[in-house]
Amino acid sequence: MKLAQNVDLERYSGTWYEIARFPHRFEKDLVGVTATYNLKENGKIEVINQGYKNSLDGELKTAIGKAKVAKSGNPAHLRVSFFWIFYADYLILELDENYQYVLIGSSSDKYLWIMSRSPQLNEETYRMLVQKAADRGYNVDKLQLVEQEIPLKSP
Repeated sequence: MKLAQNVDLERYSGTWYEIARFPHRFEKDLVGVTATYNLKENGKIEVINQGYKNSLDGELKTAIGKAKVAKSGNPAHLRVSFFWIFYADYLILELDENYQYVLIGSSSDKYLWIMSRSPQLNEETYRMLVQKAADRGYNVDKLQLVEQEIPLKSP
């Protein structure tokens, strides 16, 4: 599978907001979901996924995991683990050159995420990422939008 080119994990680090995802049990009923990646000195990555159960004022659920670059050495191909020694592929398929949005997949077509550096993503960019996912063979009809906080506006 073709991956994003020239991924800089330092620039990729930080918080991403989940805009849309395929449904799966480990994020069931979660809204306001974020993923935060912290690059460690040893090259490993701490992964903190957070979301609220059922509503933005619901109970905060947090899962802390780890990631590492896959044996290929390509930083667009990570292996992520939240469960002891069980790792799954995390593929950076499309990445904005300014690191403002990303399309994430896996070695299975059951997992897909659209994420952004802000809680909202403009419609044109969203549609472009959905089309890129469809072009890669993903069944984009399964995508579910993730409710996010409305960002505060500066006075």
